[in-house]
Amino acid sequence: MKNPVSAEFGFMFDIDGVIVRGKEVLPAAVESFKKLVDSNGKFRVPVIFVTNAGNNLRCQKAQKLTDLLGVEISQEQVVMAHSPLKMFKQFHNKRVLVSGQGPIHEISKNLGFTNVCTVEDIRKAFPVLDVVDQKRRETMLRTIDEKFPRIEAIILMQEPAEWDSALQLIIDVLMTNGKLLDPPAKLPYPHIPLLACNMDLQWMAEAWMPRFGHGAFLVCLEELYKKITGRDMIYTALIGKPSELTMHHADNMCQLHAQSLGNQGSVKRIYFVGDNLNTDIFGANLYHRYLTRQRSGRAVSGIAAAVTGRGNHNCELEIETEDVHASAEECHSILVQTGVYNASSDTFSNHSPRDFLPVEEGLREPAFSVPDVLRAVELVFQQEKFY
Repeated sequence: MKNPVSAEFGFMFDIDGVIVRGKEVLPAAVESFKKLVDSNGKFRVPVIFVTNAGNNLRCQKAQKLTDLLGVEISQEQVVMAHSPLKMFKQFHNKRVLVSGQGPIHEISKNLGFTNVCTVEDIRKAFPVLDVVDQKRRETMLRTIDEKFPRIEAIILMQEPAEWDSALQLIIDVLMTNGKLLDPPAKLPYPHIPLLACNMDLQWMAEAWMPRFGHGAFLVCLEELYKKITGRDMIYTALIGKPSELTMHHADNMCQLHAQSLGNQGSVKRIYFVGDNLNTDIFGANLYHRYLTRQRSGRAVSGIAAAVTGRGNHNCELEIETEDVHASAEECHSILVQTGVYNASSDTFSNHSPRDFLPVEEGLREPAFSVPDVLRAVELVFQQEKFY
């Protein structure tokens, strides 16, 4: 029989720069999780991991965390950048181009997509479209696949390995309305639906300086599309931190984890621990504002309205809502200094995604700032008088 959990609060942890740096677990993370579980290794409070990574299956990420932390983590505790895509059922049976790395087809299938192609599939079908690599040009075939189906939507899941090919071929798909063999005489605009996950401009790996993230790839794609067409590229949806949709999905998962631990009530207060002002802190504060407005009756009707309302264009979007669970009442941001953020840096550029700009400066200010994740856990326990 499970011992009921009485805590009215829960944790959401970013992973890169908070729990790990590259493949190495941070010592403070191991110590912090000793405080989060009981003598039997069972969680004392609800815990969810919210990452903008998208090159793994949830079960793979959960197993890696289990191995690193020495605590059993289930896939139900992991929210990847692409996790909310399972709610976008209107695209699940369409022919979609998915850009990224890792087991793309398996990830897409698990999310509900049934008809997926990749940048590599386009390259094989139309070799003459991808000609940056001079060595490849010398040996490539000149034949094309005249039966290649029309692409109906694009999903940018994670930064690709070969940016040049991906940038060229994705823009080709946008400019031809997905009909690579039969491009229209005029630029199709609005273009076919485009959904992007993971807006991190930078992330912290093994290197001592931040590295380009998927957000950097998105900036390149946006600027190239505008330079070529004179128009703004349109996102049908932006998913992953800092979007309210992803935070709402993570909140839902946190409530479910609380129930699995035997918690009779809902999680009222969420503490989000992250290292990035522009995704983790901004996302947590944005969601806190959403929850505040929701309680006061001033929120937009449904979380889906927050997905597309930031850019210059509104796109028709239907989202299959999840099972309704009580949402938290508050979401507090905690910044740690083991990742992207560097307290000694005098650079405070706003790296937030294009469609989220301008950002109110207050939304990038953490409710709390601590050296590492261990101090974050200790701070929350003190705040909640939980020992």
